[in-house]
Amino acid sequence: MTVQILCDSACDLPKETLESYSVDVLPLRVTIDQEEYEDGEGISPQEIYEKMRNGKEPKTSQVSPQAFRDRFMHYIQKEQPFLYFAFSSELSGTYQTAKMIEQELKEEHPDAQFEVIDTKAASLGYGLIIMRVAELANEDRTFEDILEVGQYHAAHMEHLFTVDDLEYLQRGGRVSRTAAFVGGLLKIKPLLHMEEGRLIPLEKIRGSKKVLKRMVELMEERGNDLENQRVAISHGDDEETAKQLADMIRTEFGTKDIHIDMIGSVIGAHAGPGTIALFFLNDTHK
Repeated sequence: MTVQILCDSACDLPKETLESYSVDVLPLRVTIDQEEYEDGEGISPQEIYEKMRNGKEPKTSQVSPQAFRDRFMHYIQKEQPFLYFAFSSELSGTYQTAKMIEQELKEEHPDAQFEVIDTKAASLGYGLIIMRVAELANEDRTFEDILEVGQYHAAHMEHLFTVDDLEYLQRGGRVSRTAAFVGGLLKIKPLLHMEEGRLIPLEKIRGSKKVLKRMVELMEERGNDLENQRVAISHGDDEETAKQLADMIRTEFGTKDIHIDMIGSVIGAHAGPGTIALFFLNDTHK
């Protein structure tokens, strides 16, 4: 039987892409103006960014235990094997909640075949992992094959990103108040990456053009077979800059497959408008 792939909305893949790959997605939630929305439903990322530009501070919340229990049970009752690849455990409690439900259900249904995996990834870095494992599931590859390739991609997924305003990350406790203040004052563009699922400041660069150039340089240092792998760029309502970065990558490496999409409401609520993020594999890819 075909393995079902599950993910959550922090993968930032658009609904059409998820549907085309037959991926089942569990939405995180975002609250703004006292209204709670499911990520990707009822309110668009653009609306969230607009409200943030006007001083609003959205709050986010993880997938509920009951939502996991209901969704997992749906496949267990059908005796369908499934794999849930989760948003980084360092950025959300969603993975830990899913693991708790996994343990409970495996005790209740010892023959059920499913796993919960921490991707240590976010946004389209996470999305690239989901696209790859979903392709394999649609090719009717074995449970073990899909799990192995998914874990490999998770271990080798690079995240490079810059934000327009450190204030948003500071609010979420991602950078210090002093760093946020000094960065804004000097028009410094911070360049960050992910290590073991955590956001780590990498460099401070003066000016937007220089930061894109540096992202391409780091891509060359860290990436492998960039011409032939699928690369992704996500943006906080700044498609023009995302396309500019994509053009630079095509020129430099001849990369053919570049997936560009907007950062969703939940991750956007922490990163803020103007964020540009780049994702690629740092080793020979499967």
